[in-house]
Amino acid sequence: MCLLTGLLTIEHSERSPDFIIPDQFNPKVIIEAKFTEDDGTARDKVTRVENLVTLSLKDQPTGQPKYEVIACIAGRGFGVRRSDMKKLILSTKGKVFTPKTLDRLVDNSSLSSFRTK
Repeated sequence: MCLLTGLLTIEHSERSPDFIIPDQFNPKVIIEAKFTEDDGTARDKVTRVENLVTLSLKDQPTGQPKYEVIACIAGRGFGVRRSDMKKLILSTKGKVFTPKTLDRLVDNSSLSSFRTK
């Protein structure tokens, strides 16, 4: 089943991603962002990110995802769910950024290829 959600068609997805770079027709980077004080909401966002990573690998050669998935997170909700944080870090291959590390986002992701001079 394939749903047209917002700007991007994502198989088996109920919502469109928060950010799609460069655009919905040729996604190279997808960013999911969330601030939450609630651990249930944090759990739901982790599940969403894991789903996007799975979809990025579907029908792709090994190790060549369709797009990179990045998580930008903040709030107590993520701090109390250590096992979910581990899942988030592993599924995104370390592409998890917080307010303290947000300045490293572009240099440490595929976003660097979109940097203008």
